[in-house]
Amino acid sequence: MQSLWMLFATFMFSVMSVCVKLVSDQYSTPEIVMYRSLIGAILIGSLMLARGGSFRTKFPIQHLWRGAVGTTAFGLWFFSMASLPIATAVTLNYMSPIWIATMLFGIGLWRGKLRFEWGLALAVFASFVGVALLMQPTIHAEQLPAGLVGLISGMLAALAYLQVRHLGQLGEPEYRVVFYFCLTGTIGAATVCVLVAHLPGSDGIIWHAHDLKGFALLMVIGVTAAFGQMAMTRAYHVGKTLVVANLQYSGIVFSTAWGMLIWSDALGWSGWAGIAIIISSGVAATFYDVRNRMAATEAAYAKAKRELEQADRGNKNI
Repeated sequence: MQSLWMLFATFMFSVMSVCVKLVSDQYSTPEIVMYRSLIGAILIGSLMLARGGSFRTKFPIQHLWRGAVGTTAFGLWFFSMASLPIATAVTLNYMSPIWIATMLFGIGLWRGKLRFEWGLALAVFASFVGVALLMQPTIHAEQLPAGLVGLISGMLAALAYLQVRHLGQLGEPEYRVVFYFCLTGTIGAATVCVLVAHLPGSDGIIWHAHDLKGFALLMVIGVTAAFGQMAMTRAYHVGKTLVVANLQYSGIVFSTAWGMLIWSDALGWSGWAGIAIIISSGVAATFYDVRNRMAATEAAYAKAKRELEQADRGNKNI
């Protein structure tokens, strides 16, 4: 039941996606990212103060890198969402587990710690077949750049997740990781807003004026993103990793339902087939990722156990 936190998280993210698409004609992408990050920083920071959490960190460079990559991934995702059917944009971004498994496996293969696995290679190949099926019926020629941007956002999201994992291995608590991610996103996106406003062809407006609709949508984006992030963190803390990782694909189902209800999106059989293939490939890639991590943990445990036994024998001999 603890893994069901992921269902709540993906539902929150699907609501966030809907609001991003609805508000994208009123604000620029950097503005949306800035407000999303600012509201998240305020919420997480307030919780940290209420619970006595510390803002002090020993890893500012790692937080900066995670924030820069993660914010860029969000920005590209939001940009693609403005031009694509919501189910297509979400599916392309949710390919990040496939990229994660591929990157980790490639690193392990390069270091000679893993053998080539045809199953993982087949899953990755199938995922690109799914992308081709998904993009062919749902993306027009003028939308192709947005589709490629959505695909790249998934790759960057994978890099950001790997950095989150690294910070966790360094002993950094999740609440601090989320807070500095939001803080970096706020500052970075605000800087981009200023730069974009001075580019040729820009309207020259750094931050657009608010009305009730725009303000409400931005608030929902920030709140749902923050609660979704916290729910996802809790899911990975208390749930079973493989179950939690695969439950995130429920976000595609939620987003598809929103697209049909609000925008009357019709994917067609090839679009549905593409989504099914991508989800299946992601499940397979996640399986290989978790299995390899468990194998590495067991190997480290066995090594530590042997060293302790050798130390005990040495002490007895003394």
